[in-house]
Amino acid sequence: MSEDWFEEWFEKLEKDLRRMMRRAFGATPFEEDFFDLFKGLEEKFPKDLVREEKLPDGSVRREYGPFVYGYSVRIGPDGKPIVREFGNVKRKVSPAKPLEVKETAEPLIDVITEEDKIKVIAEVPGVDKQDIKLNVVGKTLSIRAESEKRKYSKDVELPEEVDPKTAKASYKNGILEVTLNRIRKEKKGEEIPVE
Repeated sequence: MSEDWFEEWFEKLEKDLRRMMRRAFGATPFEEDFFDLFKGLEEKFPKDLVREEKLPDGSVRREYGPFVYGYSVRIGPDGKPIVREFGNVKRKVSPAKPLEVKETAEPLIDVITEEDKIKVIAEVPGVDKQDIKLNVVGKTLSIRAESEKRKYSKDVELPEEVDPKTAKASYKNGILEVTLNRIRKEKKGEEIPVE
């Protein structure tokens, strides 16, 4: 298979879908043809994203995913847009490899700066609160979450340093909210002696 495997796979998908539509329930069942399309592609995916289940009739059912790609756009303090990608699919890694799929997804993150606090809100559905690990070093909040079916990982750059001892975190309905107190650096003037 060449370096541009995704485009080749997509062209094959399109050709085979047309063929299947022409057959319209012909000799080969739709499911078998569709499965054939994924044979080569599934070798490129992390093993945790391809699961097999043996059915009572002896057949095998394959489950793929989750595959998530998204982005959020907001206007930064300088008036310029800030685009943040999230998910486990990265596009345009290089011309030779237009798509990369990882086991670990980046959650959708929102950082809100308040007068004396910084709030970080992350979407991490499919995990329990005991699966979530948080760590703060300097201006970086590390979020890691791992369950049997889902894995998330993201290092969030905070706009300024925070006091990790005052941090509070809550998790409800797939939404993680971390509140951190900002470290106030008071500017002390230096007295200048008059001669």
